[in-house]
This record gives sequence, C-alpha cells and structure tokens, in this order.
Amino acid sequence: MKEYKTITRIAGPLVFVEKTEPVGYGELVRLTLPSGEAKSGQVLDTSDDMVVVQVFEGTSGVDLNSRVKFLGETIRLPVSGELLGRILNGAGKPIDGGPEIVPEERMDITGAAINPYARGNPSDFIQTGISTIDGTNTLVRGQKLPLFSGAGLPHNEIALQIARQAKVRGSSEGFAIVFAAMGITNEEAQKFISEFEETGALKRAVVFLNLADDPAVERLITPRMALTAAEYLAFKKEMHVLVILTDMTNYCESLREIGAARSEIPGRRGYPGYMYTDLAMLYERAGIIKGKKGSITQLPILTMVGDDITHPIPDLTGYITEGQIVVSRELHSRNIYPPVDVLPSLSRLMNLGIGSGKTREDHKQLSDQCYAFYAEGKDLRGLVAIVGEESLSERERRILKFAADFEDLFVRQDKGEDRDIEQTLDIGWKLLSEIPESELTRISPELRKKYYGRR
Repeated sequence: MKEYKTITRIAGPLVFVEKTEPVGYGELVRLTLPSGEAKSGQVLDTSDDMVVVQVFEGTSGVDLNSRVKFLGETIRLPVSGELLGRILNGAGKPIDGGPEIVPEERMDITGAAINPYARGNPSDFIQTGISTIDGTNTLVRGQKLPLFSGAGLPHNEIALQIARQAKVRGSSEGFAIVFAAMGITNEEAQKFISEFEETGALKRAVVFLNLADDPAVERLITPRMALTAAEYLAFKKEMHVLVILTDMTNYCESLREIGAARSEIPGRRGYPGYMYTDLAMLYERAGIIKGKKGSITQLPILTMVGDDITHPIPDLTGYITEGQIVVSRELHSRNIYPPVDVLPSLSRLMNLGIGSGKTREDHKQLSDQCYAFYAEGKDLRGLVAIVGEESLSERERRILKFAADFEDLFVRQDKGEDRDIEQTLDIGWKLLSEIPESELTRISPELRKKYYGRR
C-alpha cells in the first residue's frame, strides 16, 4: 500500500489529502508523524482530487510532512459471547482491566437499517419497573422510545434503573443491555461503572464509555459500536437487547463540530443539514426481523438545550422514533422521582404490547382514565391560582386531589423500587377508587365491576 505525503490542510480533527488513488468512504487510515508516532483515522469524504480524513486521536503533532496510508478496510468491532460483562471505551477497546476480546468475527460498525419488508411487528411488553413508563407509556420490544430530559435532571439515574430492572416477561430467551455513554465526565463514568458492578447488572450488559476529554470523532463511532454489539447479540445469539444511548445531544454537538471543520453550509442552529439522515441511520437499527428470535429495542436519551422541545435534536428525534418520555423540571423541583411527566409523553406502540395475555385486560382503559383525570387536575391548578380552591365544585376538588395523589403514589417511587405491571395497575385502581364509579367514563362497566374498589 502506498504512503502519501500530500497533506494540504489541517482543520480541527480533519486532514485534507490530495492526489490519491481511488479511496473508499469509511476506509481506515494510518498517519505517521515526523516524530514516528502513529495515529489512526477514517475517510470522511472522498472525491477525484481530495480525500478528507478524520483523525481519532486529534491532529496535534500532525503537519504537512506527515505520511498517510489508506488501509483498504473499514472499522470493525470484534464480537463474541465474551462481550457480556465487559466495559469498553468509545472505540471498542477494553478499559476494565480484562483481556482483549477474542473475536468470533469482526463486524462492520456502519451497519444498516432493517429492511422494512423483513421487519416484524413489535408486540411484546418490556417491563421497566417504572410505573410512568409501564402504566401509561409502555415500552414494546423492538421499539425506539427516546427520553427527553434537560440539564441537571436525573435522566442518567432513570437510565441506570431501567438497565437494572428491564425484562421481557414470559420469555425464555436471554435479555441483554447495551449501554453507551457519549461525552460524559470521569465522575459520571465512575458512577456508571460502580452502579453496574455493585447491582450485578454488568453480568448481562456491554458498556461503552466515551469521555468528555476523548476526541469528538470517537463520539461519532461510539453509538455505532454499541449498535453493532447489539446486532450481534440479538441476531446471532438470539437475545432480546435493550440499547440505552446517552447523551445524543453530545453526539449531535460532535456532528456540528466536524461539519464546521469541513466548512459545510450549516442548517438549523448550525447543525449540519444531514443530521436527520445521520440520526435515522442510528435509530432505524432497532427492531425485530421476521424469522429471527432476537430483537433490538432502543432508549436514546437526550438533554434538550434550554428545555426546548422544538430544538433541532429532540424535534428530529421525535420524527424518527415512536414517541417520547419527557422528564419534567417542575416534578424534579418538588423532589418527585422519577420526574416523568405523563402528559407530553407518548408511546405510539403502546397498544401493541398491552392487554389480556400481555399485561392485563384493564391496562388500556385504566391508563386512559388516569391520564384524563390527571390532565384535568393540572388544568384546575391554574384555575385555583386565580380564583382559589373555595370556588371549585365538589367534583373539581376530587379531581384536584386525584392529580396530587397520582403524582405522590403513581409517579413517585424509590430509585431501587422495581414494580411489576400488576402493582402499577393496582395503584391506578386505588387512586380511581376515590372517585365515584359513575364518573369513570373511560372504563367499561365490566371492568369497573371487576376492579373498582380494589386495593
């Protein structure tokens, strides 16, 4: 393989190389510095007269005399059953003190979205043990359900709780967690590692950690590494895999940084115009394939800049995924954990995974009734602030109390509390039993007869 000394420009993590032979997109590159130090990179853009290389370790020390060699292969992740229980860095190298992974095969991390014709229909309930998700915004096997949060909110604690507790009920297949953290601090990384090790969740998990001081370019390959590991476990080892990606905002910031280094024309708020496509390439790697036993379910977490749900990152994510779980700053300020606001939250596939034989026959109607009363109760709080509670009718006072009880009993739970779906639904009926049966207009007479007054 030829080596080239035709670097013409260096910009941020990018190196521009002229007069090369035909080079493939995504091809691996080795740069040898004048000092003899070697760095690795990947082809980001290729044309007849110029190749753009993104350097994983950063471009410090790289100059116009550095030599470039194109290796003729793409980034591949070594995969085997030994992945489970391991902690890796964002580039897929072990950082837990254990041995290198002996691969059964090496998989290209670029991957591909699942062919729509080959997709199976999501229908199996995943129990997270968190009532606001299981009861009102149910996660279904094969779904993409993002968590919309804000700076300083406990989204990482919620992610860790789901990683510990999630399970597919009534399934004999193995269940695994692939957890990828991007742009996190050393303190957060240590917290994640100790949490996984102390709770025993690491036995069934693969953890990828990309730190804030790691190169921005590595942040772009971390979720691809995680999804490649998930695809191997799901479709080669026939496991149900839950992929938790945190924080997608850091990933998108790296996209913007590299787009700026390439002098691209920016789109909304400076993010590259292809960000929608880039995110879709990640999110669409979730699902079920007909004829295969395994599945990939995604729970991406993103912090909304300025708590703005119309910001490009949550906005585009909402278009691609099947709903969202919204973390509320107001509930958090009142010390309610997990501070999930069920009103703007939505699981578009919920109805496919609940009901008789999956959760319970009363699940859908109970959820609808609780949602309606809680929405009405929150509206009444605004009215009370203006006219006072004395001006409310007796029914309105009941609904106001229901909203407070709903937050205190249904939404609030301990960080280590793993509620099964029956407990969650029974809490819902306990709350509804404080309301006259005649007012439960969203629940059928048969279900009211069977469950009303149940404690």
